[in-house]
Amino acid sequence: MKENCFISSYVVIRDQEVWREGNLLYKDKNSAETGFLDQVYEFFEMNYPRFFKMDQLCKTGFLAAEILLKNQDWKAGLAPEELGIFISNADSSLDTDIRYEESIAGTPSPSLFVYTLPNVLIGELCIRHQVKGETACFVFDIFDPLFQSAYVDSLFETGKIKSCISGWANYYNGKAEAYFYLVEKVEHKHSLKHDSATLNKIFKSNE
Repeated sequence: MKENCFISSYVVIRDQEVWREGNLLYKDKNSAETGFLDQVYEFFEMNYPRFFKMDQLCKTGFLAAEILLKNQDWKAGLAPEELGIFISNADSSLDTDIRYEESIAGTPSPSLFVYTLPNVLIGELCIRHQVKGETACFVFDIFDPLFQSAYVDSLFETGKIKSCISGWANYYNGKAEAYFYLVEKVEHKHSLKHDSATLNKIFKSNE
């Protein structure tokens, strides 16, 4: 029998705006796209020096996770092995791949090379949030709510995870986009049902 899971919180970063549960938290239409992520970091008064070493894809996912998990007791009573992270995107690490290729003409940059895989984003989030359970990174042309909800549900049903961050994080050619949501077995007052219809509705919000 399928066990229900619930979305406790969700965040959308798109078009230089930051939304949480439908509420606009930050926007800056005037800044250059490349500076937007650093400005979000400053606006929310974050303190994680490693942020400034990350590539733009990792910065996008890091910010989405920080805002998503603020004031969330999502790890209470759970072991790190019971927490998971599942992210998909369209452009993989292509933005950094191009920059690294360009650096090869001179002196190849080790600081760029380390980010030439999209799942490095998940590694950064695991370090930050002490996650040691199941993780996965998928590359699709567009966000696939049916696949992603079914994949996460299957891990809850088999008991491999009991709480997770899931969603979409993409960065290419100056455009950052993230859509993160927190999935738990516990239903809170404002929780949403975790299914493809809900994910599709949230993903298309604020477009």
